[in-house]
Amino acid sequence: MWSMVVGGSDGIGAAFAEELAARGDDLVLVARRPQPLDELAARLRAGYRVRVRCLYLDAATPDAIAQLAAVPEDIGLLVCNAALAPVGPFLALTAEQLDAMLDLNCRSAAHLAHAFGARLAARGRGGIVLLGSLAGEQGSALVAHYAATKAYLRVLAEGLWDELRPHGVDVLASCPGLVSTPTFARTGARPARLVPPPIDARTVARETLAAVGRRPVVIPGRRNRWVAAAARLVPRRRRIMLASARVATMYSTRSRRRAPADGAGG
Repeated sequence: MWSMVVGGSDGIGAAFAEELAARGDDLVLVARRPQPLDELAARLRAGYRVRVRCLYLDAATPDAIAQLAAVPEDIGLLVCNAALAPVGPFLALTAEQLDAMLDLNCRSAAHLAHAFGARLAARGRGGIVLLGSLAGEQGSALVAHYAATKAYLRVLAEGLWDELRPHGVDVLASCPGLVSTPTFARTGARPARLVPPPIDARTVARETLAAVGRRPVVIPGRRNRWVAAAARLVPRRRRIMLASARVATMYSTRSRRRAPADGAGG
């Protein structure tokens, strides 16, 4: 089977590629940066004897989406991982930044889910994974727009999970918290109270793939699931305030910079 990972050059995307290759899937890997993508592909070919095709595309653009939707490989699983996640005041974001996040985090994922959902439904089987985030569980200052895009992905996946099931297509939203990735390391985030430490990207990929076909949403990491469950017992206004305080503490020295959160990238 062929699987496609969008945002697959490092971090969570690379972890998905590794897990999929380990189970024998051939891969179409998509990212903007050729060097890390080529290095990952070479390692997967040598280590797992699978076929790997690399596409160097910005998945936020309409041309790239059209190219991906038209790939000749018989894709059985789509993983949409690419995302932009600036940390900072909403009013400090430019109009271009707002649109870029909508284009990559939401529009690209929606169009790819639409295109591949049709292909998978026609063949009568397959899966789609949309990478959400625990940030999408409620609004939060300093990541307001990012959290909103991740909430969109979760709700989209939940609806498609039920809509596409009769056609043999499994849809899943994976909503990790902090993930130990090169992107997350570059943010310089500090520990905060009631925030589980970053989990390994392979754990995210492994638990997500194990949940495909079993439920509409998965939260990788036991401690993340505990925190999410406890948060739902708190009044929503209080949840928003607590989430905002945690983000402010973690990124206090970078609150006015463009820094990725939650290890998203590719």
